[in-house]
Amino acid sequence: MNFDDIHSIEDLSVVSEEVVWQNFERLAAFIFEKNNFLVNVNIVKTGQKTKRQYDVIAWKGNQTFLVECKKWAGNRYRLSAIKKAVEQHKERTTFYAAITNEDAVPILVTLIEEEIQFYEGVPIVSIQKLNSFVNELDDYAQGNFGYDYEDEIACEDDLPLPEQWGE
Repeated sequence: MNFDDIHSIEDLSVVSEEVVWQNFERLAAFIFEKNNFLVNVNIVKTGQKTKRQYDVIAWKGNQTFLVECKKWAGNRYRLSAIKKAVEQHKERTTFYAAITNEDAVPILVTLIEEEIQFYEGVPIVSIQKLNSFVNELDDYAQGNFGYDYEDEIACEDDLPLPEQWGE
């Protein structure tokens, strides 16, 4: 799958809905990469006779972000599933920090925009708004939550053209 063919938020929406879940993770990683992050996909960390898998690990400077990707379709049990996913991801984040000595920030990326944007301090971001959110990660990692990405209007400017990635 060539994600470089994504030129608008509409392209991103179509691609994110059509890809299998493994490529959904790669799409999230692609957005981080295009914003100058070093990225690894589907990494397993082992420590204390325990293994944990991470969909996307993104580094920029001294910041580490652990991204859990969920490509769920709409159903009435999705909110409880999101809460459970966040709780599990927080545990994986604590595990990661313990074995790597890196402070890591957990993020949950979803296919569709959810009713909640944060749960237990973990941001829940739709793939369509991930690029805008990634651009604000420096503030988020420093504890500044002033950016309200939920009010952003989805338009072609949300996802810059390839020559504008990382600006």
